[in-house]
Amino acid sequence: MHDQARREFYAKMDAANVDLKGFTEDFYFKLTGAHLQPVLDSLIYLKRETKVWFEITTLLIPGHNDSDAELEAECRWIMAELGPDVPLHFSAFHPDWKMTDVPPTPPETLTRARDIAVRAGLHYVYTGNVHDIEGGTTYCPHCHNALIVRDWYRILNYRIGDDGGAWSAAGAVAAVTRNSTLKKAFGPRRIPVRLAQQNR
Repeated sequence: MHDQARREFYAKMDAANVDLKGFTEDFYFKLTGAHLQPVLDSLIYLKRETKVWFEITTLLIPGHNDSDAELEAECRWIMAELGPDVPLHFSAFHPDWKMTDVPPTPPETLTRARDIAVRAGLHYVYTGNVHDIEGGTTYCPHCHNALIVRDWYRILNYRIGDDGGAWSAAGAVAAVTRNSTLKKAFGPRRIPVRLAQQNR
């Protein structure tokens, strides 16, 4: 997405999940026919020029974009340009369409990627398309307690107040809550009120 489209598109958005498909120009051009730099420019634009809540997803494809060096470069860039609070999701690939010859992403690869991101200083790093309670859980960067415990798409526990504060921590966490200034309210499946009340 280039500059003019970016400005018009994100002026209407409250939230976005941006695919950062890899962190080399070679990967982008050969596998997607696109380029890396416009994606990086869009992420910087979202951070510096908008109030859009955004998250990043990288689909890890075995042998293509899952090396330690590439993951470390991606995480260092996110930390330097976007800061520690932008959520980053590493998702598992499964063979489909034109890539049926590539095996599924091993869960160990997702765990390794998450470990690299946490070591780089990122606060909210997740694994996706797998059952991984630790990799799906939101931890408080202040007290390190589990605040939102997830398994795949199920929320098992929820401990964040309406003001973004963790009920067990001294500081707020990066979150969009019911008291946020979004134009539309969250649906009932996104903020589990009854579960939250039970855990107070």
